[in-house]
Amino acid sequence: MRRVLKIIVRTGLVLAIVIVALGLWKREEIFRLLAVNSLFSEEKIVGNFSNMEGAFVTTPLARGDKGISPLPQGGDMTLPAGTDQWIQDRAVTSLLVLQNGEIRHESYYLGTAPNDRRVSWSVAKSYLSALFGVLLDEGAIASLDDPVTKYAPLLKGGAYDGASIRNVLNMASGVTFDEDYFDYDSDINRMGRVLALGGTLDQFAADLTGSFATPGDTWQYVSIDTHVIGMVIRGATGRDVPSLLSEKILVPLGLERDGYYITDGAGVAFVLGGLNFTTRDFARFGQMVAQNGSYGGQQIVPPHWIAESTRPSAPTAAGKKGYGYQWWIPVGAHDGEFMAHGVYGQYIYIDQTRNVVIVSTGADRKFRDKGVGHSNVEMFRKLAQIL
Repeated sequence: MRRVLKIIVRTGLVLAIVIVALGLWKREEIFRLLAVNSLFSEEKIVGNFSNMEGAFVTTPLARGDKGISPLPQGGDMTLPAGTDQWIQDRAVTSLLVLQNGEIRHESYYLGTAPNDRRVSWSVAKSYLSALFGVLLDEGAIASLDDPVTKYAPLLKGGAYDGASIRNVLNMASGVTFDEDYFDYDSDINRMGRVLALGGTLDQFAADLTGSFATPGDTWQYVSIDTHVIGMVIRGATGRDVPSLLSEKILVPLGLERDGYYITDGAGVAFVLGGLNFTTRDFARFGQMVAQNGSYGGQQIVPPHWIAESTRPSAPTAAGKKGYGYQWWIPVGAHDGEFMAHGVYGQYIYIDQTRNVVIVSTGADRKFRDKGVGHSNVEMFRKLAQIL
């Protein structure tokens, strides 16, 4: 009996040692998974969105050695009635309004500050669109109508086989992908856990097999489409997206602070939502786009790409928001009115006719409630029109 007890004790001790060793070996992954699972909790969401490096693997985006480009202070503007209530209701963390490249209003809320690097979420998609336009103009990619598998052969045989670059730019790939942020088992949340545990998004995309429509026929917001654009860029250039984005877009903007990308376990940038910049640096990008790709006396993005990518070319339903090449066009938009938009209240709103750029960051856990998106656009329009 004593011998049996000794065996049991020894076995238990060995098991305990194995568990402790496994915990130490995987402690970073376990910590990140726990952080991801509480990323959007009410008490942590604001702080988390300013410190995404605590939950994910990241890679720096160098601002380069160019001096900081000026954002001159213009005259103070009077905010329209209802702005304070909107800021409170929408859990706004920062609001910056530019007119003619000058700051007309800048404010921070919920304990955030100008130096905070806030997560972009899907605002990052519009940055990737700008980079894609540069590379297309340079000839690295031959045609928007090339199949994505020409540059990303890993996708052959999966759901993306048969989709063109234009299809994925338009979010019209027809690939089945559940984008429900409130469903633990949705594709978007499974993807988040892949990121936290060091998996690879290339394989995640390649493993998708379901389709609901023929590519190009139907618009449906599918965030993994943007990752496929990143795969095309990497396949066409043989380079990583962070270095290309820094070289082609970020360094010429003269940012105030280095940014960073969230990455997967292979160091591949989370191009569909992983950028982190200060509010002012988001505004510099927006101002460049508002000026048809020109900034600081340099043509950064071809003007024809700005025009083409921001017009409603996707097959969206009549009367609904339009979509271009990774840019949103609000219902009832006039020429030159479009925006980059990310979940939980991240926006770069652009009105080219008024030369107005509005950046708003947030931690709005009610962002999917009925009418919220419309009310945000209406507030931006009021801010632009009052100028």
